[in-house]
Amino acid sequence: MSIAAGVQMKNRYGSCLGNELCGQTCTVLYEARGTQCGCRLFYECRYEWYQWWDDIITADDPSMHSSQNEQDNRVYGNFAMIPMLEPSSQQEAYDMVYDGFSLSEQLGYPILLRITTRMAHSRAGVVTRSQQPENEMHFPADGRQRFILLPALARKRFKTLLAAQETFTALSESSSYNRYFDAYDKTLGIITTGIAFNYLSENYPDGFEHPVLKICQYPLPLEQVGWLVEECDEILVLEEGFPLVEEQLKGVLGLGITVHGRLDGTLQRDGELTPDAVGRALGKELNDFYEIPEVVEQRPPALCQGCGHRDVYDALNEVLKEYPSAKVFSDIGCYTLGALPPFRAIDTCIDMGASITMAKGAVDAGLFPAVSVIGDSTFTHSGMTGLLDCVNEETNITIIISDNETTAMTGGQDSSGTGRLEAICEGLGVAPGHIRVMIPLKKIMKR
Repeated sequence: MSIAAGVQMKNRYGSCLGNELCGQTCTVLYEARGTQCGCRLFYECRYEWYQWWDDIITADDPSMHSSQNEQDNRVYGNFAMIPMLEPSSQQEAYDMVYDGFSLSEQLGYPILLRITTRMAHSRAGVVTRSQQPENEMHFPADGRQRFILLPALARKRFKTLLAAQETFTALSESSSYNRYFDAYDKTLGIITTGIAFNYLSENYPDGFEHPVLKICQYPLPLEQVGWLVEECDEILVLEEGFPLVEEQLKGVLGLGITVHGRLDGTLQRDGELTPDAVGRALGKELNDFYEIPEVVEQRPPALCQGCGHRDVYDALNEVLKEYPSAKVFSDIGCYTLGALPPFRAIDTCIDMGASITMAKGAVDAGLFPAVSVIGDSTFTHSGMTGLLDCVNEETNITIIISDNETTAMTGGQDSSGTGRLEAICEGLGVAPGHIRVMIPLKKIMKR
């Protein structure tokens, strides 16, 4: 088994495709926004129908605990028209990875497995299964027909994908992950997806009062949805993230049945679902028995004591006092905390690599000085192409690569540029005389 963190999300998927061209099993892991970076290959690979052993695991972040948006990556799976799995428990999460490989091999298409914050941050004992033997290296006899996506070949592949949709739906209908629970009160039918099933169960410790359809494999099992609609007067949809299922049920013309959920205000449109939010949607009376102690109230994060980012921002603030019109463009990383007190040192933080490209655009608009602050691993992820643009257009910009020699924000992985950042900059065309290397300590701040 080989486990590696790529420099950039798209790189991870490219490595995975090469692995699978050789007949091997591969899984790509993304946090919510990382799926954006890999989506180009994600969309194209569904046309390369061969023998896939591919799980794409995405961890979405409703409520944006550590993300810049609440994107629901089931939308990507829907757009790509591939099967999706969404576990409601830790055991299902384990089983779905295992079954996802089998399903991918059976269908010849990648499988998207989507979890959300609470599932990603949980742990539990699970019943394991036997490890499968490693596949021997082998190549498709007609590999060029399958892995060269010229338009003429891609059109044929798309027709194949369209023809497979009925099979995908039939497998959802028979999936053990999709289950119907009957109940006596049919004034309301409830559809849950993924972890929302747990929140519903917490509100009915003695068993469901209304019929429930638990959906954890997509496409939607339309026949099972039809049974619920026929049995019940109204439908409530409980899903974490976007109202994806709710929109599909309502459609353009509607089903002729009232569908409640996030779109009509029965549930809040933003943020995570909670057992209490589900209880309110069910009309239950909820009581708060505990107050949150001050000691555990939410507190803003802070840069670690002794971190070099601190001295960088202190020095930057001191220097820029001389330039009232200066703007500092920051990037994605723990140094984004420079926006908070006591530093308040940055003006923007949008996307990985955007510190350099936004600063360049501001210079093009006439701003001086424009300063970009980017971390070492973010620089190798998405900053190098922006720097090349600056080199090619001789942009008058100051770029600070704040190098803490690790990928600190997401687990402390090795940084891909450690020991090579100056060489990378020179290789991109930055004149050696324009490169300064400094240790960010207060005693050398004047330098």
